[in-house]
Amino acid sequence: MSALATTLQAFFTDRLVRQRQVSPNTVQAYRDTLRLLLIFASEQHGKVPGKLDIDDLDAPLIGAFLDHLEHERHNGVRTRNARLAAIRSLFRYAALRHPEHAATIERVLAIPPKRFERRLVTWLTEAEIDALLAAPDRATWTGRRDAALFGLAVQTGLRASELIGLTCVDVHLGAGAHVSCNGKGRKQRITPLTSGTVAVMRVWLAERAGQTADPLYPTRTGRALSRDALERRLAGYVKDAASRCPSLARKRVTMHVLRHSAAMRLLRAGIDTAVIALWLGHEQVETTQIYLHADLQIKERALERTAPITTKPGRFRPTDKLLAFLEAL
Repeated sequence: MSALATTLQAFFTDRLVRQRQVSPNTVQAYRDTLRLLLIFASEQHGKVPGKLDIDDLDAPLIGAFLDHLEHERHNGVRTRNARLAAIRSLFRYAALRHPEHAATIERVLAIPPKRFERRLVTWLTEAEIDALLAAPDRATWTGRRDAALFGLAVQTGLRASELIGLTCVDVHLGAGAHVSCNGKGRKQRITPLTSGTVAVMRVWLAERAGQTADPLYPTRTGRALSRDALERRLAGYVKDAASRCPSLARKRVTMHVLRHSAAMRLLRAGIDTAVIALWLGHEQVETTQIYLHADLQIKERALERTAPITTKPGRFRPTDKLLAFLEAL
């Protein structure tokens, strides 16, 4: 086997699993990235993936691969940067094992992530949330399941992976009602439940009648819902709800939008951003600042507290020719 093949295998078994003990989701993300890279490099060099060497994955090829992701696979910049992060992680590990390839590795590690526009987060208003939660048909088992699922998502702000990973034992409806989950980075987190959510969950658990380790929101066959199935069902309900709330048709609603909506509800209730960061399981409080930028009402309240501008409107007229030149640029 080539040096690349042995390094790649050791990267997963030694670095990711044994040393860093990363989550299965991280292993799968890195696996998908490197599988795509090997297939691309194999086609470029005319070699089977097992015969590729580290020097075959030089900086020009990695750059071409990143362009391939954007232009042919139509990946966004965030996905491109995530793929690059996985590749750089592999090459940092390879640098310790193969110093003879230091020049190639150094040039790959020098490839910078691509900058992108940070748009305001999308979130749902109270009217849009009400329309969405009213969309599932309560006369059916799947409708009652989905109503309980999306209601919990909007109130708690759990990630999609956290929702589908919940089991029946994770919901506690006694005093101090809450739901517990294993979040991103394998951090355990508990989130309190409102009285309305408690009532819905009590009815659902009675109908679910599952064992403690069974999925809280199963398919008809008893297995946990997949991420794709969850997004498809949400898209269907958004389409139905748009007939009652037309503003939904102008928004691209995903499971993460429900998470943003939970954060915005907390922010508008006057909850401090540090508490919201704990609620959502953010690693850093700064991550929660995106909701401050998205809330126009907060900025309007700040504007109301400022003194009115009394300066007369006018345009700067430079008196010097050099300043006039600079002003005209």
